[in-house]
Amino acid sequence: MTRRQRVAENLNSALHHLLGAHPGTYLIGEDVADPYGGAFKVTRGLSDRFPDRVLSSPLSEGGIAGVGAGLALAGNRSVVEMMFSDFAALAFDPLLNFAAKSVSMYGRRVPMSMVVRCPTGGNRGYGPTHSQSLQKHFLGIPSLHLREVSPFHDNQRVLTAMLDREEPGVLFEDKVLYTRAMYQAGVVDDLFRYEVLADPSETARVFAPDCGPPDWIVLAPGGLTERAVTALRTLLLEEEITCELLVPSQLYPFDSKALLPVLGRADRICVMEDSTADGTWGELLAQQLHEQLWSRLARPVLPLSAEPSIVPTAAHLEQDVLLQPSTIHRAIMEATK
Repeated sequence: MTRRQRVAENLNSALHHLLGAHPGTYLIGEDVADPYGGAFKVTRGLSDRFPDRVLSSPLSEGGIAGVGAGLALAGNRSVVEMMFSDFAALAFDPLLNFAAKSVSMYGRRVPMSMVVRCPTGGNRGYGPTHSQSLQKHFLGIPSLHLREVSPFHDNQRVLTAMLDREEPGVLFEDKVLYTRAMYQAGVVDDLFRYEVLADPSETARVFAPDCGPPDWIVLAPGGLTERAVTALRTLLLEEEITCELLVPSQLYPFDSKALLPVLGRADRICVMEDSTADGTWGELLAQQLHEQLWSRLARPVLPLSAEPSIVPTAAHLEQDVLLQPSTIHRAIMEATK
């Protein structure tokens, strides 16, 4: 039996393809060159193959993002790696005030093909400053688009689409996914199947075949896939509550109207994410769905997020803060009553 490609390997293959296909593509980041190959080994082998375009940088996230934006402004393509997404806060100014604005502030549209890769999320015991999910802080910036890695979406397609958009983008990569296998051939496991819908956000739909219309539709970004599927399995087998999971590739901008035919199959909707509440992707989406579907829904859209806390280092405390399958199961159970 052929071993499935892991998410980190899929990202590595995608980066090899991008640099090989486009001579003007650069990769910049701390320790991205061999033999280290990045903190999570996603860039392994790239500097040996492309020594002039894979550049290990000093410890300066603002500088890295600024150089990446400058390369893009000059007509190149740049992929910038943050060692941890927490440090993207240090790159907020060049992303907000230089990269995103450069698309339109010079009197004509300027191509800015730039992707900032951000290893994100907890459940690895890395502590408060290396475990956050900061997606919400980059929402709503004109010309800055956001995507999140998932095991359903091939990263060559994702990264190519981001660079072809000719606007700066941020790709969030949940660190737990790096060692997980990519799903393929429409199969999640012995119970669930999946398909990728043709909506603008290329949403993956995870479902149990032959179960009829679902009781719930759950929307979650890619990093929550494994935990969400675990909760949906328990709900189906132990409670006979049928749920479908929708996992978009693109988080912002997000066209919720394109999913209305799918969302209309259930009268209960849950939106979940691993960031803290207030001003989040999930809350923006819940508001849109409330306005679009309220006349069909049996109850308000159920939002689930992490606790309003730092992410502790100790595993048992970390699990109390971040969303877990048991939390998802309990919340949907209570909201079904």
